[in-house]
Amino acid sequence: MQNFSFHNPTKILFGEGRIADIGAEIPAGARVLITYGGGSVVKTGTLAEVKSALAGFTVFEFAGIEPNPTYETLMQAVELARREKIDFLLAVGGGSVIDGTKFIAAAIPFVGDPWDILARRAPITSAVPFGSVLTLPATGSEMNNGAVITKKATQDKLAFANPLLYPRFSVLDPAKTLTLPPRQVANGVVDAFVHIVEQYLTYPADAAVQDRFAEGLLLTLIAEGPRALAEPDNLAVRANLMWTATLALNGLIGAGVPQDWATHMLGHEITVLYGVDHAQTLAIVLPAMLQVRREEKRAKLLQYAERVWNLRDGDEEARIDAAIAHTRAFFESLSVPTRLSDYGIGADAVAALVAQLERHGMKKLGERRDFGLDGSRRVYELAA
Repeated sequence: MQNFSFHNPTKILFGEGRIADIGAEIPAGARVLITYGGGSVVKTGTLAEVKSALAGFTVFEFAGIEPNPTYETLMQAVELARREKIDFLLAVGGGSVIDGTKFIAAAIPFVGDPWDILARRAPITSAVPFGSVLTLPATGSEMNNGAVITKKATQDKLAFANPLLYPRFSVLDPAKTLTLPPRQVANGVVDAFVHIVEQYLTYPADAAVQDRFAEGLLLTLIAEGPRALAEPDNLAVRANLMWTATLALNGLIGAGVPQDWATHMLGHEITVLYGVDHAQTLAIVLPAMLQVRREEKRAKLLQYAERVWNLRDGDEEARIDAAIAHTRAFFESLSVPTRLSDYGIGADAVAALVAQLERHGMKKLGERRDFGLDGSRRVYELAA
């Protein structure tokens, strides 16, 4: 196991009705800006519930944070927050809203062009505190300090992280997920699955605890993901999915182990150029990525085959083939297609996607930082 430091300060308020408790988590007298996306939190009554819990606070609202939140939209919120002297943010929504709120929190006190936080890795020295009310389990953003932001003007989708950007608290009420459409439920399962894989399917690091945690989370998603679609009113299933998605990317299973994230980098470019949902891009890329890199990932692929998919028969090549096939079939069983052609994207897109990776400096990816553009090209070609 590698040396590591682990610290996660986010307080989790888990269970039905926990929105009512948020007032006690926010400093008295705070000027609060609620951030959210489309109209779903309004239609479901979640926003009204949040506002009721904030009785006694000065509250403002900013709506319209889109999936794959854009710099252009978020800067409107930054201007509002600066003008109204906001000193606490509350994200109500899924990972995109929470990611966007992290950027807003960092950008409000930032001196200079806030895009430099992403494009130039400008240091973040202060941030407005914030909390979240999660409505879509998928990204783990409710309990980590990272975010991904898109700049429409330049077709850039970039990530950033900072210790100042952990939510102070996050409400995880599984009942808030019961109204999600099947596509979003399935996307959440795929997103969480690939988050785990990026931290698990690398190379052995003698990290037995992290491996077993990761395998348990994967098995939970395999069991509960299809049930969430087949039994849309099953609150117990939603509770398990919600907590699994949070644990998938709160730093716990990634502590002391090598991490990959190449699948995410290749997926981001598909979203930027073609507008495909983030989780759908992961479903496209991962099976091809595992195939192209099967030799460097051999030991962990065999472990994955045995412990996650119960594949013990046949030679090593056959077991690896079967593990990759099972992964693809799992995504497909959730009605998340796994090839570029399924989304109307032809093989001629490969050159443009590789060019995007090169423009963003994604020339040395993977857990050993040795996966180059030729390998990425093969992945895209295989995923076509």
